[in-house]
Amino acid sequence: MQVDGIESFVLRYPDANDHGSQRMTVLVRVRTAEGLSGWGEAIAMWPEACSAVAAIVAGGLQPVLRAAGPTDVAAAWEAMRAHAWWYGEGGIASMAIAAVDMALWDIAGQQAGQPLWRLFGRRAHDALPACASCHVNKPTLAANVAEVEGFFARGFRSVKLGLGKRGPSPIGQDPEMAVRFVAMLRAALGPAAEILVDVGNGIRWDRDTGITVARRLADLGVGWIEEPFYPTRTDDYRALKAAVPIAVATGEREYTVTGYDRLIATGTVDVVGVDPARAEGITGFRAVDRLVQARGLTINAHAWSTAVTTAASLHLSVASPAARLFELKPHPVVVQDDLVDRPVVMRDGVVAPHDAPGLGIRVDETVVRRLAVG
Repeated sequence: MQVDGIESFVLRYPDANDHGSQRMTVLVRVRTAEGLSGWGEAIAMWPEACSAVAAIVAGGLQPVLRAAGPTDVAAAWEAMRAHAWWYGEGGIASMAIAAVDMALWDIAGQQAGQPLWRLFGRRAHDALPACASCHVNKPTLAANVAEVEGFFARGFRSVKLGLGKRGPSPIGQDPEMAVRFVAMLRAALGPAAEILVDVGNGIRWDRDTGITVARRLADLGVGWIEEPFYPTRTDDYRALKAAVPIAVATGEREYTVTGYDRLIATGTVDVVGVDPARAEGITGFRAVDRLVQARGLTINAHAWSTAVTTAASLHLSVASPAARLFELKPHPVVVQDDLVDRPVVMRDGVVAPHDAPGLGIRVDETVVRRLAVG
């Protein structure tokens, strides 16, 4: 393919999944000299980060790829990483590379007339169980339990509970209340329901608190605990692994294949979270997936943004034998439901990608223009 031009669109949208807050992201459209267009995303989220991603794409990555002449996705990925060597190896540069790489894969699938999972060489899963990835933000324990019961009544096979998020709920900030909430859920949902707990960035537990809570959650049959400590607290994670028989998930704040390699080498992670819109794109995700499979770990694709990343994450997940579920936002939001012609949806408790070429979606540019800022 020959890259002819790249456009960036900074979007702002309200999200009921995040207590109605305004969230932001960057969509990128790559055009080729052959007349094809592909879409990608960088989940930069904050205004200044979104602006920086757009600037890197326009002022750095676009000139590099236009000057490269005919190229393929692998060569383009290496060229972008080489160009950003001084300010790259993580953060905003990795997000910018991720968005362009995702769009190039979309184009490659269109050129081949194949969905991305087929370009990846395999389909390890026909479909994956749908997990309701929610923020626990209702004011009372009873209201939060009722909400999760509603997810399972709709057909979701599991739930991931994001603690410490926007909203009036103190669950998580109060560790005892977090345990009580999960105990109430277990009683309401029964022993077979899969419950996952994401402690997240909004909570700071010390080592003893994290181990004590994790032990009690393990007794309640929680499938994994995600980031009970800040990701760089490796010694605390080692102590947790030694003390508690519970799977530990982390990784969403890594940005590069090198960073994931280092994380996996610590031996402190069982479930590796990877976002193809942040961590060097689809190419980066596949490289991390190879590391995950070599260690016999689980990979979990982040898809908590727009339908563009959701489509990419699902293609990657069904192609990986290391994936075992797929997270979806459980509440309607414009960038999932209206942005593309065929959003990923749950049917009979599972999700499966479309078989159309590339990402398998067409972006509605009227929605892009309506949500675009700047």
